[in-house]
Amino acid sequence: MKPARIIILAVAIVAAGMAGLLAMRLSGPQPVVVQGEAEVRKEPTVNVLVSSANLPVGSRLNDKSMRWMAWPEGSVIEGFITENSWPQAIAELTGVVVRLPMFEGEPVRREKIADSSTRIMSSLLPSGKRAVATEISVATGAGGFILPNDRVDVIMVRRGSGDTYLTETVLSNVRVLAIDQQIQEKSDGEKSVVGTTATLELTPDQAKVITVAQQMAERLSLALRSVADAQEEDTSAADHLLSGGNGSPTIQVIKSGAVVKASDGKSE
Repeated sequence: MKPARIIILAVAIVAAGMAGLLAMRLSGPQPVVVQGEAEVRKEPTVNVLVSSANLPVGSRLNDKSMRWMAWPEGSVIEGFITENSWPQAIAELTGVVVRLPMFEGEPVRREKIADSSTRIMSSLLPSGKRAVATEISVATGAGGFILPNDRVDVIMVRRGSGDTYLTETVLSNVRVLAIDQQIQEKSDGEKSVVGTTATLELTPDQAKVITVAQQMAERLSLALRSVADAQEEDTSAADHLLSGGNGSPTIQVIKSGAVVKASDGKSE
């Protein structure tokens, strides 16, 4: 073999060896860089009493409808029931009536529950409010679409002079407590039943107004309001129907659909 070929062969062998060595280094395990984990601070929690199911108005609490849930301590607000402040809450709240709807996982707030009395309707009434019933029909009750917890206006229709009729909104944005004796909305799939009596949540003055209006009116109609109106004022009323507007004792006489005021029993 010629010396030139021997030199070329030797160079090829050396080059192949170096290429193999380089390939082994590239395919070998890569060094792992371990970074220090950042310290994670966990916010302290407290156990808050929450609803274990969707609870409609009028239902009663029990040990299956309530449970304790860990809640960030910084997010606990006034009105929440905590295990630290009331450890026996589940046992002591058993039988309590739900005044406002609650959803699963929602904290049980004191303003949404009432006492455990068997007088459910009185339990649903907030302090200072009254329950007053008025007759309704398909024509006067928004075609049967008014349900408990809806908001309505009460409109009075009465005769004027001659063959004319007068209309007036005597109550605005009041809450419907019940339709007949149904104090909660019907579940999905059940047909709505048109009631004959609507029970309204009213202030004492509003209760007087509707009592007078029932005597004066040819008809009282309920006008269904949007749910967006729930935050609007609900204590307004047709105050001119009240006696004693200036604080003096008066007797209120209704004659021919009109109010005649008298003081000390004498007509004005």
